[in-house]
Amino acid sequence: MQWKRHFTGLMFSCVFIATYFTNKFVLSVLKFTYPTLFQGWQTCVGALLLVLCGKLGWLEMSRITRSTALPWLPGSLLFVGNIYAGSRSLASLSIPIFFTLQNASHVVSFLILKLKDGEKLPWLKTFSVCLLLMSAVSLPLCDSQFDKSGYMWAVCQLSCEGAYRVFQVYFKSSHLSDLEQQYINYLSSVLLLAIAAHPTGDILGALEFPFLWSYTFHCVCCASALLGFLLLLVTIKLRSGLTREHCRAWVFLSKVTAMSLCPLLFTVDINTPSLLCVLSSHLGLVALMYSEREGHA
Repeated sequence: MQWKRHFTGLMFSCVFIATYFTNKFVLSVLKFTYPTLFQGWQTCVGALLLVLCGKLGWLEMSRITRSTALPWLPGSLLFVGNIYAGSRSLASLSIPIFFTLQNASHVVSFLILKLKDGEKLPWLKTFSVCLLLMSAVSLPLCDSQFDKSGYMWAVCQLSCEGAYRVFQVYFKSSHLSDLEQQYINYLSSVLLLAIAAHPTGDILGALEFPFLWSYTFHCVCCASALLGFLLLLVTIKLRSGLTREHCRAWVFLSKVTAMSLCPLLFTVDINTPSLLCVLSSHLGLVALMYSEREGHA
C-alpha cells in the first residue's frame, strides 16, 4: 500500500538524519577522532546484532561459506575505505560540505561505467554529472574554512563509495543477500580496523581522551551503533519496496533536511560561494534522478 511506502521513507529519513547527527556529535563536538575505534565499534555491534537477529529468526540469513564470501571481499575493502575516510572527513567538515563532496561519488560511478561499457549516455545525465563534479571541484576554492585533511579524506571516501556502488550493481550474487553482504562487510571492517588501531595511534590517543569515562560519551556511542544498524535495516526495506529512483529521492530529501536542520545543533560557517556550490551539487542530483527516470521510462 502507498502509505506503507511513505512510512518506510519517513522512517529512513529520520534514522538517516539521526545517524549523521549522532556521528557528527561524537566526531566534532566531543572530538573523538579515532576512526579505527569508532567505526570498529559500530561495525562490531552491527555484526553481533545481525547474528542475534538471525538466531532469533527476526532476519533471514543463511550460512555463509568461504566460496561465496571470497568474491565479495573487494566490495568489503571498498566498504571499509568508505566508512574510515567518511569518519575522517565528517570530523573536519560541516554536514553541507560533507554531503556536497559525497554527491561527487556519482561522478566516480559514472567514469567507471563509462570506461567499462563505453556507451554514449544521454545529455542530461552527462550534464548532471558535470554539475556534480564542478560543484565538488569549486568547493575547496570557495570554502573560507578550507581544511586540507578533511577534503583529502572526503576524496578518498567518495572514490570508495562510487566504486562500491558499481561493484554492488555488477556483482549480483545469487548466493548472498543484502544482509549477508553487509555481514561480510562488518566482519572485514572489524578485522582490518582492529589491525590498524595500534599503528595509527588511535589506541593511545583514546586512552588520553578526556571524555573516555563520560556517561554522555558512552550513551552517544551506543546510540550511534544502534542507529547504524537500524539505518541498514530500513535502507534494505526501502530498496525492496521502491524503485531505485524513488530510493534516491528519499536519500536526497533526507540530505536536504539534514542540511537544513544542522545549524540548529552544530556550528556551520559557510559563505555565499560555498553555499552556491552546495545548491548546484544538489541540483545536479535532481537532474541525475530525472535523467535516470527518463531512461527507464
